[in-house]
Amino acid sequence: MAGRSSRTAHSVAVLMGGPSAEREVSLSSGRECADALRVAGYDVTEIDLGTGRGDEIVRRLSDARPDVVFNALHGRWGEDGCVQGLLEWMGLPYTHSGVLASALAMDKTRAKEAFRAAGLPVVESVIADADEVRRRHVIPPPYVVKPNDEGSSVGVYIVHDGANQPPALGPEMPARVMVETYAPGRELTTTVMGDRALDVTEILTDGWYDYAAKYTVGGSRHVIPAAIPDEIRQACLDMACRAHRALGCAGLSRTDFRWDEARGIAGLVILEVNTQPGMTPTSLAPEQAAHAGIDFPALMRWMVEDALCRS
Repeated sequence: MAGRSSRTAHSVAVLMGGPSAEREVSLSSGRECADALRVAGYDVTEIDLGTGRGDEIVRRLSDARPDVVFNALHGRWGEDGCVQGLLEWMGLPYTHSGVLASALAMDKTRAKEAFRAAGLPVVESVIADADEVRRRHVIPPPYVVKPNDEGSSVGVYIVHDGANQPPALGPEMPARVMVETYAPGRELTTTVMGDRALDVTEILTDGWYDYAAKYTVGGSRHVIPAAIPDEIRQACLDMACRAHRALGCAGLSRTDFRWDEARGIAGLVILEVNTQPGMTPTSLAPEQAAHAGIDFPALMRWMVEDALCRS
């Protein structure tokens, strides 16, 4: 999928950690990626960013002098375009999406605007003051409240149909939040690798697919390929590629869907696109790659060489 390059990467710096709410996920992803990159034959430097300060990254990357940076950061600063801009300024090739695509995907409202412009189905939502959401229902239940610019199900609240009280949002929530009409149905996800959608996984949990379900062994069950009609499978593959292109993504991305099977194809909606899917032992993107015959070290090699080819 990646074109040929006259350059070859020998050394890779893996950025991990950082100051976001997803620091622990990033550390887990980064360690897994670093180990697999070594198996793939690269010289690897692991860089755990505590504060995420720009001068710290510049200093440590200048010392490491890598051929390619593998960005395993998650959440704000690491996947919202900030570190991507810094790496562009340093002239270092890096994995995953660039500045604009990263910023668009992290801002759920802007991402939805891009999806609508591309003719892709999304659920309705509004941005509201968190204090107002605590006082009253800003849209009729059922609905979901989440940060507009975080990932990995950090700070997600579900208000069920018939709820008398608005949600008691915790102090971790930002001052302004997204309130989104609840999309019923089955949880589906598709990984895009370059210009190819790999497959469709169904995620089965006892409740909401929250942070614990995503990152705890046994927290969820993944069915790949998903037991869904071929029409829905093909729609997921097509929509994931179109969403990837609508945001201008590069490398690897993962698109999450909800499918209300009672409504057929009309019940399929995009929830969001993750430009830097998790790379932990329970993560979905490596699992889909493995199902397609691409083991973890081979996936890491593809991502590094893809980054080099795009530089």
